[in-house]
Order: sequence, then C-alpha cells, then structure tokens
Amino acid sequence: YDKIGKMNGGIIMQAKKGMNRHQLREVGMTCLYQSFLLNGNIRQIVFENSESNEIDPFLYTITIDAMKYKDIYIQKINAVINKDWSFDRLGYVEQAILLMACCELDLETAQKAIVIDEAITLAKKYCDDDAYKLINGVLDRL
Repeated sequence: YDKIGKMNGGIIMQAKKGMNRHQLREVGMTCLYQSFLLNGNIRQIVFENSESNEIDPFLYTITIDAMKYKDIYIQKINAVINKDWSFDRLGYVEQAILLMACCELDLETAQKAIVIDEAITLAKKYCDDDAYKLINGVLDRL
C-alpha cells in the first residue's frame, strides 16, 4: 500500500490491487476513521482512498456495509461494553476498529479468532496503550 499523507498524526493509506486482507483492514479502518472524524460520506471516502473505481469486495464490506448496518452494530457493541462506557465515548480509531470487526463477525468474512487478532493488531498500532484490551474484551463477547 502507499502512504499518501498524514491526517491528525495518522497515516492515510490508499488501496492498491493485490493487497492482502490485513492491508485492506488498515485502509478500511482509515476510511471509517475519516468518515467519523469529518462526518463524511463513506462511499466517497472509500473511492478517494482507492486507486481505481473498482473497490475490492472485502474493502467494500468492511467499510460501506459496516456503515450501512452501523446502528445495529453499535447496539451490539453497547450491549457488551463495560457499563461505564459506550461506543460514542470511544475515540474514532477505536470506533472504526470495533465497527469494522463487528461487521466482519456478523458477515463471517473470517474466523472469529482471526478477526479479533487483526483488530488487536490495529489497536496496538494506532490506539492508546491499553485500548487493545477493551477491543479484545468487547469482540470476545460479541
């Protein structure tokens, strides 16, 4: 993937043909983050972060489908999150990771252990030191 710029200290990545699922998850997380941060249209953001008008079907699922069912996924996340917290209180990166992973679990794009491991990997790379623990706990209970 290409690193094409920085936004609020984070790296914005562009989807390229032949990317593996981990790389696509990273791009997907970035797109969801941008959508939350800028209150932007997810379709437009995904197209802007893709090298062509042909969006990888997996990237489509973890971004556009995730936002399509966002309200349902947020309800599921809020049902299992620590009672002192809610989805809306989380940072946008954590929200993006949880929403994307919840969508993957719901649509069964990969085994649960793989989805959780990928979410933890993203959280360790992009979130505060202990955020991965919260993400692990929430996804494990979904």
